[in-house]
Amino acid sequence: MTNSNQNVTVTPMQPAPQGGPKPGTPAYFRMARRKAVRMGLSPSSGEEAAKMLEERGFDVTRDRVTMLDTTAASQNPMPGGGQAKAPGQAPGAEPDVITEAQREADIKKIQKSIARRRQARFILIAMRLFVFVVLPTWLTGFYFYTVATPMYQVDSQMVIQKPDSGGAPSSGIGGLIGGGGLSNLEDSVIVQGYLGSREAMQRLDRENGFVAHFQQDFIDDIQRMAPDISMEAAYEKYEKYVQIGYDPTEGVIRMSVIALTPEKAAEFASALIGFAEERVDQIAAPVRRDQLTVAKNNYDAAEQAVLDAADHVLELQQSAGVISPDADATGQLTIVNSLEAQLDQRRLALSEINRNEAPNQAQVRAIEQDIKSLIERINERRAAMFSSNETSGSLARLSGELSIARTNLEMRQMLLQQSLSSLETARVETNRQTRYLSLAVAPIPPDVPTHPKAFENTMLALALFFGIYIFLSLTISILREQIGS
Repeated sequence: MTNSNQNVTVTPMQPAPQGGPKPGTPAYFRMARRKAVRMGLSPSSGEEAAKMLEERGFDVTRDRVTMLDTTAASQNPMPGGGQAKAPGQAPGAEPDVITEAQREADIKKIQKSIARRRQARFILIAMRLFVFVVLPTWLTGFYFYTVATPMYQVDSQMVIQKPDSGGAPSSGIGGLIGGGGLSNLEDSVIVQGYLGSREAMQRLDRENGFVAHFQQDFIDDIQRMAPDISMEAAYEKYEKYVQIGYDPTEGVIRMSVIALTPEKAAEFASALIGFAEERVDQIAAPVRRDQLTVAKNNYDAAEQAVLDAADHVLELQQSAGVISPDADATGQLTIVNSLEAQLDQRRLALSEINRNEAPNQAQVRAIEQDIKSLIERINERRAAMFSSNETSGSLARLSGELSIARTNLEMRQMLLQQSLSSLETARVETNRQTRYLSLAVAPIPPDVPTHPKAFENTMLALALFFGIYIFLSLTISILREQIGS
């Protein structure tokens, strides 16, 4: 539909649904005002917007605002709410129909206006890209290619190992863990943490001049350390120039050291490897020392107890004047048994004489005297075996004391053997707990600078700046849309 009176082209669209706002309602006026604003008009109220659209032959509920409507409305304003007149039309005359040439001229004007807008937007985007992406990337590349001081990187690898136990290989999960890098995981993590700590940095600076090496005048301002640099700032540089990594699957500690000269980089790497070896030796040293000390003390105590028990046995033998109380007791019992046999014989002889009708009294008195003497001797022997006097103890008591002392000596000897076995076991365990730092890859100085990596760093800067630009552009666009809606 074309309204020649206002020189505005209205594009008829499909009818609005039956549930649209009815004329005269607040929803109808809000829709009219929204469409009038989109056409570039400036109504003060919804009623005025509906009137302006009706004067242009625009159906509020059915027609949609197009780019052509917006451009035509801007080119043909109607001040005071009056109607636009065609060129050359007399006042009060009926409007003429727009010719095809005028229509094509208006379309070309609209197309040129759209092209100018697109060109302006393109130039604006190009300027933004240049300011926020191209220029920072060029400055970054200029720094890395021409300003940055070349440096050298030295790589090395270390492995913490234990001595071979000499036993049969373990089976199952234990064998897998023992044969891989997980067996020394704790020690490797400790060494990795030590090499990346402030303690290692301070020792490296104290013994090899780490901080002074990066304070030289020929270094560029970004990489050079300040003369009055703090310990925390120096440690941040240390973390940048000394990279420590650990691979738990292989059990390998990887170290990369960067310095201004290849010789200094190799020196720093060798010094750090020496620090790591000392720390590895100190990891298990207290445990090894404690185990071996305890086992040695137990063995010494057991050995002294054996000597004391042997001295006690010897003292008992010397005090009693016997070598073997058992042998003396056996001899005494043999004598007593012999005397008792003689006593039985004399008693038998006395009984035979007494059977005679007229026994010989002289023989009887002699035999009785012998019997009395044998009984006294037997009692003396028995008293010597089981009774004691002021000068010496009884043979039975001496035998019991010597038996207890010998049992104690045997027990002490068994404990001494166990202590000796424990001491040998502690020595074996001490050897097992020893750690060795094996150098898998030695620090070899390179012959050409390895840093800075100009191309890689420039591409990384380009990707970073472009990503930041895209993020900020999307954020601003979303905010504008939310605020303008």
